[in-house]
Amino acid sequence: MKTHVLGFPRMGVQRELKFALESYWKGNSTLDELSKISRELRLNHWSVQKKAGLSCVSTGDFSWYDHVLDTAVLLGVIPKRFRDLPSGGAELYFAMARGDQKKNIPAMEMTKWFDTNYHYIVPEIEADCSPRLSSSKIFEETREAVEAGFDVKPVLLGPISFLALAKDVDGFDRWSILPQLLAVYKEILTILSANCQWVQLDEPVLCSDMSEKERNHFTTAYQFLNSSNINIKILLTTYFDELDDNLDVALDSGCAGLHLDLVRGGKNLDEILNRFPENMILSAGIVEGRNIWRNDYAASLDILNKIQAKLGRDRMMLASSCSLLHCPETLECETKLDSEIKSWLAFASEKCQEIMELKTLVTEEAACDALQNNQFVIESRRQSRRVHNESVQKRCTEITDEMKHRKDSYALRKDAQRWLNLPLFPTTTIGSYPQTDEIRRHRNDFIKGSITEEAYNSFIENEIDKVVRKQEEIGLDVLVHGEPERNDMVKYFGDQLAGFCVTQNGWVQSYGSRCVKPPVIYGDVSRPHPMTIRWIQYAQSLTKKPLKGMLTGPVTILCWSFVRDDLDRSEVCQQIALAMRDEVCDLEKAGIHIIQIDEAALSEGCPIKAKNRPDYFRWAVGAFRLTTSGVENSTQIHSHMCYSEFNRMIHAIADMDADVISIESSRSKMELLEAFADFEYPNEIGPGVYDIHSPRIPSKEEIIDLLHKAVAWIPAERLWVNPDCGLKTRSWDEVVPSLENMVAAARTLRCEHQK
Repeated sequence: MKTHVLGFPRMGVQRELKFALESYWKGNSTLDELSKISRELRLNHWSVQKKAGLSCVSTGDFSWYDHVLDTAVLLGVIPKRFRDLPSGGAELYFAMARGDQKKNIPAMEMTKWFDTNYHYIVPEIEADCSPRLSSSKIFEETREAVEAGFDVKPVLLGPISFLALAKDVDGFDRWSILPQLLAVYKEILTILSANCQWVQLDEPVLCSDMSEKERNHFTTAYQFLNSSNINIKILLTTYFDELDDNLDVALDSGCAGLHLDLVRGGKNLDEILNRFPENMILSAGIVEGRNIWRNDYAASLDILNKIQAKLGRDRMMLASSCSLLHCPETLECETKLDSEIKSWLAFASEKCQEIMELKTLVTEEAACDALQNNQFVIESRRQSRRVHNESVQKRCTEITDEMKHRKDSYALRKDAQRWLNLPLFPTTTIGSYPQTDEIRRHRNDFIKGSITEEAYNSFIENEIDKVVRKQEEIGLDVLVHGEPERNDMVKYFGDQLAGFCVTQNGWVQSYGSRCVKPPVIYGDVSRPHPMTIRWIQYAQSLTKKPLKGMLTGPVTILCWSFVRDDLDRSEVCQQIALAMRDEVCDLEKAGIHIIQIDEAALSEGCPIKAKNRPDYFRWAVGAFRLTTSGVENSTQIHSHMCYSEFNRMIHAIADMDADVISIESSRSKMELLEAFADFEYPNEIGPGVYDIHSPRIPSKEEIIDLLHKAVAWIPAERLWVNPDCGLKTRSWDEVVPSLENMVAAARTLRCEHQK
């Protein structure tokens, strides 16, 4: 019975890859130095997998930025604007991901990887696209592992998911390049066959709503790959949801193995087992790859024994449900975490060990100490008093429908908000400003106790002073306090809400070098005290311009945390909403009458399949409205959303009834706004005009062009002007000229519309 994981975290325990990348980008280190650190990380990650006892290690899952981008480069799918750059090199690779400021080449679009907080670079398929083998990365890393003494299983995004996740350029049909693409995949598999028996082809789109055209393409693709006389076994890998509507094409694929996510998609296991082909091996994804709770061995054994009874041990593999990319690397560095809570957790390294312990429990007749120890931990968490809070549970039962609605309609609120006296095309930012080395140093010094609370607070006030002055100098209409006191938009609240705990090194990659440290929701959630009032009220005292209070919404706090798995997510979200409602009302009482409640993850939390979305939108929108509806008409409620697929969500976003929403749209050149062709959005909207994920400084003319496109969809009197997202990851020398160009562009549009 083989054991494996679908992928391993890339960043390193201490985020070594993050710091190596950023040093290289700044010109402080060489490509050789970046490559050396990368090799060390890969060897360490393979060693963790081998030490745990796994049958093979995953290769090809390591990436300097994103595995979908790696696949595009491997296949030679390079957009035309990058083709003058040296092919196959780091300059081309990073330009595609981040843009090229010197050559004024914008980056490729980025969006969320299914329903996770991981971002991938969207491949662009143009009319002259001619796929060809263009990178040796996966071959070099596989040989590197073999030469180091590891048994390997290369990991590669499959051809159908690659094209399904890509975008057509200028109306070109991306599926027309499938025959050329398959020829490249055949070449890749042939080369890999020299070093391995198995290759993992990830096809997560099989768990989504595939069209009949896509299913036909899938059948064509895998008939070709499996009849090409390549001496390698294909493990067809699905994850993140049930394999139901596309089960036929997966079972008929001809692949040697099929991987199922039995954590998020095991409801139809009986049907799958009854129809499972005799010549196929089942890889059971039984250990959760997206959360950090210990596996319940007794529950897993029930499932694994059912599979064994039907297929036998020789036709089973044990695995993680998906790549462990979505988990922190190891619990070993968590020296400050509460010991009881720590005993409930398993990070990536521990999950490798769980897979092996489950194999032992399945294959050995005698009872194993591992099962008894595991059940003790599971039961201690189930019975722990710190998990359950009767007052929180009681308050949830007292929620009424009236609490989820503003006092009046948007039209009446709009009139009540005229006191803000905002111009046409009002300008603002999304909330955060650059987190400088000085800010990080003071925060770390305060955490370590090397400076006093008084000294730290004085420093934060001084930073807020500077941010407010800069915004006034730039000429923004609605200001923010800049969030210098916040390390992360979710962790900041997780530090202060009851029912949460935070880790020391629980870092997870979000995109590129960007890492987040999700808090852990282990129990019922409440707000012991106000969390933001002091700093926002202080910032408002420095200016006569209106200033936004900045909060994170309940859905985003839910999605960007590791959430307890013993309570329905909708109920956890409702608890968070009540806590944040208290903060919103306290901000209004403190004199803050523009309040932004970010729901950056609303799209991310949306179920992959359409049939499951209505229930999600019901409770997710309800949670947002529960948070926001306790204020007066004169208080303006904003929200921000990242990478929202508006066509599938536009009605839900309208149902949120925020006075103003802002969205990321600059990389897509306002394509997201096409959702408004058949739907008149009733309130105000700020489509992002400045891509903050790239170091490029957008010109005034570029922003004017984007605003002209936006005006084609949104009435001028309801259009705001803002960046795509918060500015914490950018530097001031990028932020100031970009915002100056943004303000100048807004003023140009005002002049045009006043004529």
